[in-house]
Amino acid sequence: MHPEHLSNGRVLRAVEVHQHAPINPAHIAPTPIVPVQPTSVPTVASVVLPDGRIITGYAVHPIQPEPVTAKPVVSRAAVNIALGGVGFLAVCGGLLMLTTFITALTALITQLITLAAVLFGGFIAVQVLTAGRHSGGGTTVNIRKAVIKRNHFHR
Repeated sequence: MHPEHLSNGRVLRAVEVHQHAPINPAHIAPTPIVPVQPTSVPTVASVVLPDGRIITGYAVHPIQPEPVTAKPVVSRAAVNIALGGVGFLAVCGGLLMLTTFITALTALITQLITLAAVLFGGFIAVQVLTAGRHSGGGTTVNIRKAVIKRNHFHR
């Protein structure tokens, strides 16, 4: 580029201007602003100073802290542990009762099996003993004294 001379003798030179492209922020939906009505009109107070000046302004009320809720005497963790212990003892008691029931049931079954064996054995004994007294179609075996001499059986 050629410089141009102005009438006052100065040289006009070409100037390059760089314009930055604006960065558009992400489109955020505007939050609606809701006007809030004051709950009460603040009180205006005037104070007379000892030198006669009067200062007028709004009365400032100290902010009251929220009341502290009383903590329970016993913590929740301690209560949960105690309830867990009570539940565990209840389960152990139930298991003890179940074990006792199973032991009693086993003893009852054992006694019933023994009773059945005694009754069945008695029934068989009665059948054997009464079978010899009947003279019906049974086999009669006479047992006599036998003498065994030199590995020979003699009647």
